[in-house]
Amino acid sequence: MAADERGDLMPNAGYELRPDIQAFEYAGCHVAVVDPADILASASTERVELLHAAAFPPPVRQVRYVVATEAGDGPPVHVLETEIHVGTTVLPEDVGPAVLGKDPLGVLLTRRVAAGDPWATRIVDGLGYATAEAYRRLGRGRPSDSGPGPSGTTFRDDDETGLRATVTYGGEQVAGKVTTLRATVGSDVVSPAHLRAMFRLTLNVVAELAGDAGRPAPFAGRRYVLSRYPTDPAADPDATETVRLGQVGGLTDVVAQFRQVAVSFRHPEVMARWGARRPQGILMYGPPGTGKTMLARALANEIGANFREIRTTEILDKWLGASERNIKRIFRDARRYRQPTVLLFDEFDSIISYAGMGGDAASQAVNAVAGIFKQEMNNLIEDNPNVIVVATTNFPQRVDDSLIRSGRFDIKLAIPLPDETGRAEIIAKMIRQLIARHEVSGFQMFADDLDPVELARASHRMTGADIKEMLRRVQLDKAMQEARSGTPAAPINQDDLLRGIAELRHLPKAS
Repeated sequence: MAADERGDLMPNAGYELRPDIQAFEYAGCHVAVVDPADILASASTERVELLHAAAFPPPVRQVRYVVATEAGDGPPVHVLETEIHVGTTVLPEDVGPAVLGKDPLGVLLTRRVAAGDPWATRIVDGLGYATAEAYRRLGRGRPSDSGPGPSGTTFRDDDETGLRATVTYGGEQVAGKVTTLRATVGSDVVSPAHLRAMFRLTLNVVAELAGDAGRPAPFAGRRYVLSRYPTDPAADPDATETVRLGQVGGLTDVVAQFRQVAVSFRHPEVMARWGARRPQGILMYGPPGTGKTMLARALANEIGANFREIRTTEILDKWLGASERNIKRIFRDARRYRQPTVLLFDEFDSIISYAGMGGDAASQAVNAVAGIFKQEMNNLIEDNPNVIVVATTNFPQRVDDSLIRSGRFDIKLAIPLPDETGRAEIIAKMIRQLIARHEVSGFQMFADDLDPVELARASHRMTGADIKEMLRRVQLDKAMQEARSGTPAAPINQDDLLRGIAELRHLPKAS
């Protein structure tokens, strides 16, 4: 009997559902660091970005916070680096009250900003930029770089940890200037305290650039989250644009292979020195809902690449010769990309299926598209090493072997239905991400009695997509319950999830 049927997994077998959140107050704002130990461990193998869609006082438009590892001749070190992007205009001092006004909307925004609502803060900051630009064009504005301003290089020290950051002011960018802070800590001694210290130093420089350095609480009412993954409550929980390989559950071996591809893509100079050729194409096949498209997008995010999805409608055309021209155009464009790009052919079989079969006009048209696809894939990596092709299919038997031979698609991966262990991992990761995204002080989304192993056993033969849909339905039930009654609903518990699984399993399957 397969391991999936034996039930030999122990309940609560090491699935930690609640992230470790270390919170602190600084300069009037609330800062939460989500899973700092995981951040530092992940930085040993990848660049980890910690700030997602955070709003700062004008003229600061964006702050990026990245943690990575460097290994030179000596012991490896963790590199903590922030970039502060400053716009070209500052809101004149006499404009503030006029931006929001005293009407109900202005009063509401003022209250929401005071309460620390990140979206209200971002709206107000955006209004500030727009108003400042309007005043500048009318001759009433003032440029942010009037006067000498800070320039050159200096140092900032954190008294608590002794961390020293090098601050470099000034580099011109398209929309203004960028100031960088950089610090290194030995990988054997780095700790969460260093993550917090670097952000404190960054906030000090942001306050300086915003002209608020003398104020006692320049970030009053703001809230910042440092996390590997987006945690914005207003973000679309179903969006996969920002998914990373670390968020993919139940496919340990596949994720490990994708990480190897990402490393080979990010280090072309090492590949060239050894005469090694990284994979040019990856084919993934398996049942619907097992995460093939998500894996392709996660690979793009892991590489730091653009993601270009090619759908059937972009290629197949009823007019004679049009489909062939479309496939040529797609590859012609791909050869011109100057940024790293993952080119995804989703539902690959519907584009080139049954190549070589049949003698009618339709089959000949399919054969022509397949033949051009073969030719274009033969030397794509030599023409443009910035591009890697990924294809997915639910029906690998429909794809001609000559299309996916090595040299065209070097990696072929079966993406199966998750087994019991895989489902437990998927459930744990999804719940953990929902907790990190939605739970705030005073609101508990999930109860403490959750057992991913029991849930995995109950969800036999369900895919990751099925589990995600089950959670969506349970979340909706709780929200509707609270909306109808007007009183807070109890956290989602084990019985709620088991009931959600049972209801979804009894729904008719789409044909």
